[in-house]
Amino acid sequence: MKIRILIADDHKIVRDGLRALLEQQADMEVIAEAENGRKAVRLARELNPDIVIIDIGMPDLNGIDAARQIIAEVDRVRVIALSMHSDKRFVAQMFKAGASAYLLKDCAFEELAQAVNIVMSGQTYLSPEIAGSVIEDYVQYLSTMDSSGFSILTVREREVLQLLAEGKPTKEIATRLHVSIKTIETHRQQIMHKLKVRSLADLTKYAIREGLTSLEP
Repeated sequence: MKIRILIADDHKIVRDGLRALLEQQADMEVIAEAENGRKAVRLARELNPDIVIIDIGMPDLNGIDAARQIIAEVDRVRVIALSMHSDKRFVAQMFKAGASAYLLKDCAFEELAQAVNIVMSGQTYLSPEIAGSVIEDYVQYLSTMDSSGFSILTVREREVLQLLAEGKPTKEIATRLHVSIKTIETHRQQIMHKLKVRSLADLTKYAIREGLTSLEP
């Protein structure tokens, strides 16, 4: 069975080029073309393609909204965005719409063929040229959402928490960290206040859950 592909792009020269290249692949066939997003949705409904390769900037209905409709209405379809836009906002919106891949139009054809096969296997694909910046944004997003001990507590507080959870007495912790017993007691109070816990047992459970220590000796 060949992979059945619908191409949606408002430039005929792009559609023609993609068709010629895709049909050189023994396991791929282009079943239709659309020059605007609304036609792409209609053809996807009628033909039930395996893959829709779609541009973002198209007349009548943009590629993001077209992709959203196609994915909602066509069973088992995978959408590959092929765009000139490397802006992270477009990438995010396309994946939010349900796309399985995002490639830039200046990519090599081999990359597109690879992306088709990757998404057909149920995975996602993102062009290396934009992957780095997308990951940076994701890490920043996680840091704003992070409520783990690695963000709530200071480095020293995490050290104290780990040692407390491992059963070390206050005097030993103070010696190890070269501070006074009172300082360790203050850290413990601050840790319990930040984590909203009331007992050493709860602190230990928290430390284990957050990966700051383990039950193993």
